[in-house]
Formats: sequence, C-alpha cells, structure tokens
Amino acid sequence: MALPVTDESLWFRRFHPRPEAEVSLVCLPHAGGAASFYFPISELLPPTVEALAVQYPGRQDRRHDAPIEDIHAMAREIYQALKPLTAHRPIALFGHSMGASVGFELARLLEGELGTVPVALFASGRPAPSHHRSLGIHRRDDAGLIAELRLVSGTDSRILGDTELLRLALPAIRSDYKAAETYEYRPGARLTCDIVGLTGDSDIRVTAPEVAGWREHTSGSFRLEVFSGGHFYLGEQKAAVAGVITDTLRAATARTRRPID
Repeated sequence: MALPVTDESLWFRRFHPRPEAEVSLVCLPHAGGAASFYFPISELLPPTVEALAVQYPGRQDRRHDAPIEDIHAMAREIYQALKPLTAHRPIALFGHSMGASVGFELARLLEGELGTVPVALFASGRPAPSHHRSLGIHRRDDAGLIAELRLVSGTDSRILGDTELLRLALPAIRSDYKAAETYEYRPGARLTCDIVGLTGDSDIRVTAPEVAGWREHTSGSFRLEVFSGGHFYLGEQKAAVAGVITDTLRAATARTRRPID
C-alpha cells in the first residue's frame, strides 16, 4: 500500500531517523542544492539530534514540481509543512548560502506567527540579510551559469560532466539563483533565537565580516565560526561542523534541562 503524500513527505528527508531525538535540525540547501547535500552531516549527528533535510521543488524526486523563485514564498511553504512538527520537539535551523536566507525568514515566521523560538539558527556561507548583494548570476546565459557552478564547486561533478543531467538541472539552479539574488530584506523585529554564523576562510563569495553581520539580527547570542576552506567548506569540514552543531544544541538545551549527549 502506498504511503499518503503529505506536506512533510514532500519537503523533508530523514536520512537517519531518530525517533527518540530531543531536537529536530531543519537543514536548508544552497542554490541548486538538494536534500542529499546534508546526508554526511545527518550521519555525524548524535542520536539526540535528527536532521530533517529540506527538498526544494524542482530537483531529484521533486524534479517535476515547479521551482520557487522567491525566498519569502519558499520560507512560507516550508513553514506550513513544518508547523505540525513543532509540537513534537524543539526545532533548530541550519541553512547554507541561499538556505541561510530561507532559514532566517523561516525563523521569523516561527517566532512571529507561531510563537516558537528555534533552539538556534546556523547561518552558513551567506552575508547577513541586511548586507545582501547580487552578482546577477541568474541573468547569465547557460555557459555563464555553469562557469559559476564550477568556480564555487557546489555542484556534483558528475552533473557538470553530463550534458543531459546538466540540461535537466539548470532550470532549477537558475530559479534558485534568482530567488537568492532578488531576495529583499524587510526590516522588522529582531529574532530572539541564538545565531551561529559559519564561513570558510577562503570563500570568494562572502567575507567573515559579512557573516558577522548576522549578530545585528537577533537579541539572542551570536558567535562566528570560521573554517578552513572555500564557499563549500562543509564538504571537507563536515565533522567539525557537526561538532559545532552538537555542542551548540547541547549548551542551548542544557539551559532548559534537555541535555544533548
């Protein structure tokens, strides 16, 4: 018997189900990224943290769904799917590059509309919302877009080397870049959740001071973590990143007497 299609099954992938977890970590991919990007991080998390990797429409098993070209609309859709899950356990958010912007807007919805404060927002490889800038990459021709993908090394080399796979993937990638580059920060109340900014020390697309600007967007605590590597430092530093996530959630939940082991 086929399982029913629900908002949760459309949006979230549980690569390592942990029914007894104390915290759900919602993982938001970069432009052109898919839920599978977070498989290595999910695998390295402790039993008390369950990763829910977001699958944006337009890729992998959602390749027939129309991509969303607006960060605010994307966050709203994810919020609607996530709402029922907030009753089960606390939520933390991890977003890389474009995913950090989606995570920020998702945190705003959780706090502002649901009264649910995330345990933490991990904002990786992305300037603070108020420091947003665009390079106009989504307006380039296919060759220009592919050149950018090669430059930042964020797309599976098997796709870049396969003309047919690349042809299928480019529309979603271009839509994501449009969403990321046309994002407009709307001034409003600061978040109250803690924020951890993460970046690579040789990232050509974002500087450490730009990531440090995230401290302006919360009344909670902020700290900056700088790793060796470029825009996709997570590939080489996955164990260290998983350690930062684990330590941060352990400390945060200890304050509410919900230990992370």
